[in-house]
Amino acid sequence: MTGDGRRATGDGRRATGDGRRATGDGRRATGRSVLFAARSATALHRLLDVLPVFADDPRVHRLFTLVPGSDFQADAFSAIDLAGARTVPWDEACRRSFDLVIAASPKGRLDLLRGARVLLPHGAGHSKVVPGEGSGGPFPSAFDPVNLLADGPDPVFALHALAHPDDVGRLAAASPRDAERATVVGDPTLERLLASRDRRERFRAALGTGGRTLIAVTSTWGGESLFARRPRLPAELTARLPYDRFQVAFVLHPNEFSRLGAHDLAETYDRARRAGLVMTRPYEEWASVLVAADAVVTDHGSTALYAAALGRPVVAAYDGGRELTPGTPMARLLAAAPRLGGPDDALGPDAVTAAVAAHRPEAVRAAARAAFAEQGRALERLRAEVYALLGLPPQREQPTARLLPDPARPVEPAVFTVRARVEGATVRLERLPAPPAGEPDRDDAFPHRHLAAEYGAAGTREIQTAGVVHRRAAAGPGEAGAVAWTADGWTSAVLRELPGRRTAAVLFPGEGLCLVRTGGPDGPLLAVRAEPAYADGRVHRADPAAVVSAVHAWRTTDARGAADRADLVCAIGDRSYTVHVSPAARDAAARPV
Repeated sequence: MTGDGRRATGDGRRATGDGRRATGDGRRATGRSVLFAARSATALHRLLDVLPVFADDPRVHRLFTLVPGSDFQADAFSAIDLAGARTVPWDEACRRSFDLVIAASPKGRLDLLRGARVLLPHGAGHSKVVPGEGSGGPFPSAFDPVNLLADGPDPVFALHALAHPDDVGRLAAASPRDAERATVVGDPTLERLLASRDRRERFRAALGTGGRTLIAVTSTWGGESLFARRPRLPAELTARLPYDRFQVAFVLHPNEFSRLGAHDLAETYDRARRAGLVMTRPYEEWASVLVAADAVVTDHGSTALYAAALGRPVVAAYDGGRELTPGTPMARLLAAAPRLGGPDDALGPDAVTAAVAAHRPEAVRAAARAAFAEQGRALERLRAEVYALLGLPPQREQPTARLLPDPARPVEPAVFTVRARVEGATVRLERLPAPPAGEPDRDDAFPHRHLAAEYGAAGTREIQTAGVVHRRAAAGPGEAGAVAWTADGWTSAVLRELPGRRTAAVLFPGEGLCLVRTGGPDGPLLAVRAEPAYADGRVHRADPAAVVSAVHAWRTTDARGAADRADLVCAIGDRSYTVHVSPAARDAAARPV
C-alpha cells in the first residue's frame, strides 16, 4: 500500500488521485476496463460470483479472456458464452492495457496482462496440493512461489484477496513480498450460499426431496479424489438406501466435467441417474444442493467447508495421501468427522444414519470459522479494495450476493423393488430402485417382494415381470378428437394382457386418489386414499405409487386382503399413513386417464 492510501498496481502504475486512471497509451478516461482472466471453468465460476461488486455501474466495462495452458479449460468458453459476456482473445488481451485484471487462479502467464492484477481464492481453505505441480513443496497453487514469481522486479499481483487471516500467514511463509499485498475480504462464493439459506425448502421442493434425508456426496479432482478411488459410491448409496427415506446427490468437481464431458459422465452414472441420483451441474447448482442437503459425504475437497459453514453434518470418505495439507481447515474437519465405511463395508441405511448422527457440530463450526472470515461482508470488502485500485468511488448501494437458482429435478425411478411386511391391517414398506438383473434381494424383515413399474416409463421387460403396474392420470382434459382409456378400462386391459397375481392402478397425485384393480381383469376396482401425516408442524403426503404397492402386498399376502373395504396403516419411509380402501364409485371408474 502506498503512503497516500493508493495501492501500487502489479505493473508499477498508480491510480490517479482525481478518480481517473491512466490508460496504457497515456490517455485519460472516466470509464474503467476490468478483465476477468479465467484459466478453467472452475476459475470462471469464481469470477462470476464476484460480478455483483460492479453491478449497476456504467463506468465499468467487463471483459473476459481465457488464460491458455490448463487441461480443464474445455468448458470455460461455453460457460462464458452462457453468461452472455464479451470475450477478448488471449493474444489481444496481452496487447491491450486494462484498469484491472481479476483472476481466480495464479497459474498461467498472468504477468503478460497489463493492469492491476487481483487474485481471488480459487476454493476454500487452501488445503490441497497437487503432487508434481509447481515447486513440489507443501504449497497449494495459490501460495506456490512458482506461481507468484514474475520475470520482472514487481510481484505479479497488486492484491491477494484472501478469505481468512490465517491465509495471510500461509502466504507469508511462501512469499513474504506477496503477503504485504494481501487483504482479508472473505469468500464471495460463500456469500451466495449464506444469502440463499432461506431458499432451502424451495430447493428441496425443486429436487422432489420431500421428507427424505438428502445426502450430498462431494468429490474433488485428481488421483486421491473420491471420484478416482471410489467412483461407484454415489451409485451404491442410491441403490442401497431406501428411496422413501433417502435421496442422494453427487457434487463432482468442475475439472472432471471438463476432462470427461457431461455426456460421458451421464453415461457413466446412467443406471444411478435413472434410479434417482441427483447429478449437479458444475456451476451454481452444486451450491443449491448443499443448501438443500441434510448431510455431506466428502473426500478432501474444499466443497465440504461450504457445507460446514452452513452447519451441515460432514462424513469423511477420504483414505489419506499426499494431497491434503496438515493443519489446514479441511484437514481439521476430516480429522473430527465420523467416517463412512470403506468399499467392503455395508453402506445401508443404518450405517449412513449412524455416521451422520456421530458428527460433532462444534468441530464443523470450528472448521468453518478457520476457513472463512468476514462472513456476510465479503462483497463489500472486496468492492472497497478493487475500487481503490480503479481510482473510483464505489456506487452508493451496497453489493448484494446473487441468490442461487433452483436445482433441476432429477429423474424419478420407473421401476422399484418393493419389500413389505404385512401384519394384519398394518403394512410396512421399503422401496429400492430395481437392482441389476441377477443381484440377490434378501431381507427376512420384509418377506413380501414384488416389482413395481410405471407404465409408459419402464421398459416392456419390466412391465411384464412387475407385480404392480401403474400409470399417472393426465393433468387435464384431452384434446378434441383424442381417445383415452377410462380408469376402469385401462386397469382391466392391463390385467388381461398380464395375467397372474398382479395389480394395476391409475394415480391421481394431486387428489391423493388411486384407482386400483387386483384379482384379474374382472376383479373389483377400488378407490384408495391416503391421509396426510403430520409431524414437526408439517404436512407429509405419501407417494401414491408406494401406497398402491402397500395395498398390493396386503391383498396378496393376508387372508383379509380380499376385503373391498378396509382401513390400513401404511408405514412408508419414516412415517405412517392411514389409507382408506373402498369400492370405486361409477364416476371415478369412468374418469379418463
